[in-house]
Amino acid sequence: MRNKSEICFIKQPEKYFLSKKEEQELISCHRLEKDKRIADRLKTILALNNGYSYEEVSNLLLLDENTIRNNYQLFTEQGLSDLLTFNYVKPLSYLSEDELEELDKHLQGKMYLHSKDIRHYIEKTYKVRYTIEGVRALLERLNYVYKKTKHLPGKGDLKKQKSFEKKYRKLKASKEKEDRIYFMDGVHPLHNSMLCNGWIKKGTEKAVKSNTGRDRLNINGACNIETAEVIIHEDVSVNAQSTIALFDKMQAHQPFGKLFVIADNAKYYRSNLVSAYLTQNNRVRLIFLPSYSPNLNLIERLWKFYKKEILYDKYYETFKEFKQKTKMFFQNIENYKEELITLLKDNFYYPPKSRKLKVGNNFIALSVKKGNNFQFEDFFHGK
Repeated sequence: MRNKSEICFIKQPEKYFLSKKEEQELISCHRLEKDKRIADRLKTILALNNGYSYEEVSNLLLLDENTIRNNYQLFTEQGLSDLLTFNYVKPLSYLSEDELEELDKHLQGKMYLHSKDIRHYIEKTYKVRYTIEGVRALLERLNYVYKKTKHLPGKGDLKKQKSFEKKYRKLKASKEKEDRIYFMDGVHPLHNSMLCNGWIKKGTEKAVKSNTGRDRLNINGACNIETAEVIIHEDVSVNAQSTIALFDKMQAHQPFGKLFVIADNAKYYRSNLVSAYLTQNNRVRLIFLPSYSPNLNLIERLWKFYKKEILYDKYYETFKEFKQKTKMFFQNIENYKEELITLLKDNFYYPPKSRKLKVGNNFIALSVKKGNNFQFEDFFHGK
C-alpha cells in the first residue's frame, strides 16, 4: 500500500482524457458488468474523464480516495483489460464441488465468528473472492446456521456421564407404568430485561427498558419430560425446606407409583434434612447426576424456554408484575406442551473429544452445521 506522500504523485487527470471510442467502450462494459467492484472501477474512470476530482468521485461512489487514485493508475498503466479483472480472483462460478467439500470439512473443524473471516480464508486458499452476502449464501447452501454454542463443564467426566445415561435408559425401560421420572433443579430469575437477537431494520435501534433493582425469584422445579408436566415451588430461597415442599407437591400431584427424581449435587439436595425425608417417604427416589453435568439435566432446557418467553426483550415495571407473569407461565404450561415435548427429548449432549476451545472465560456464537451443536468447556467452574 502506498503512503500518503507516494499517492500525491498520482496527479489529477485532465478533463476528457479519454477518446470518444474509449469512453463508449467503458460505458458498454459498465452496462454488462455484474461485479459491483469492477463496475465501480469503470465509473471511477468515467467520472474522472468528466472532470470530477478524486475527492468528488470518492464522495459520489462512497469509496476511499486512495482506491479512486489506484483505479486511475491501473487504467493508465495497464489498460482496460486489467481494470476489468482481479488477478487473484476466479470468475463468479466460484468453487468446484471438490473445493466445496474441502471447505465444508474445514468449517466443521474450525469455527468462525465473522463471515468476513471465512471470506478471507476462501480468498487465500482458493483465490476466489466472495461478497459477504455471497459467503452467507454459500454457508446456507452447505447447511450452516449462525447460532450460539452450548456450555459444558470443563470438569465433567465423560465416562461417568455415559454411565449415567445407560442407567437412565435402563430405568426408563424397566419402571412400572404408574412410575414417573422427573428432572429437578433450582432457578433464580432476576427482575430485569434480558436482551436478545432479533431482526431490526438497518440503521435503526430497538431499545428495551431495564430495571435497576436486583429482586429475584427463587424457584425449585421438577419436570416430567415424557408428559411436559412441570411442578414448581417458589420460596424465599432454594434450600432443603423448599425441596421437601416440592416433593410434597409432586406426591400430591402423582399419588401412585414411584417418583424417580434426577438432580444435580447441590448441597441442599444432599442435606440431612432431605435424606431424613426420603427415608420416611420411600415413594421418592432421588438420583444424583455425575458432578459438573448440567448437560444431562434436561430441566435446564425448560428454564431457557421460560426465559425466552418471559424475559427476552420484555420489561416489567414492578417486581409484582414480573412475579405474576412468571406464575401465569407455569400455571398455563399446558399451552406450550407441544413445544416442550420436542424440546425436552432425552437426547443428551456430550463434548466432542477433539473440539474444545477456550476463549477467555466466555463462549461466543459461531457458524455451525445445521443439526450439530458445538459444545465448549465451561471455565466458569474453575480451571
